[in-house]
Amino acid sequence: MDTPIQLSFPLPRSLDSRIYLHLTVKPKAILLFLTTASMEDAGSPTPLGSFVYALPDRYNPSQPLATPLCTVEPTLEFTTRLAKLLARKTQRPTYVGNSISFASTGLGGTVEEEMDAFKKVVEVTLSQLQPVIEAAQAPSNGTGLE
Repeated sequence: MDTPIQLSFPLPRSLDSRIYLHLTVKPKAILLFLTTASMEDAGSPTPLGSFVYALPDRYNPSQPLATPLCTVEPTLEFTTRLAKLLARKTQRPTYVGNSISFASTGLGGTVEEEMDAFKKVVEVTLSQLQPVIEAAQAPSNGTGLE
């Protein structure tokens, strides 16, 4: 799965904005970039946003570790939560870059609007990562030669 997966889907609670997703799955890591654009903004560049690295914790698998590499306050929490969730589900180090803007949503980015977008991003991303998740959940034979 070294070929990047690129797709887009509507930003929940927005009339004309879409979330653009760029997902690359490497043998030892996952790289995900997210951004939004409306029809009139499609040709203009968007700022980077936050960039977070997360990795599974072998001693506490339910709580992955995360380190922000580039912080932009409005996108940091969303990016960190997403990176930790993907690291936990896939058991792989995960890099997430996020510049999703909620300015075009109905109320300009309420908690409910962010949660709807988060759920949609998770749903779409996990559907693309299903083979990786299944491999992470497969029982180990104990030899370390998987």
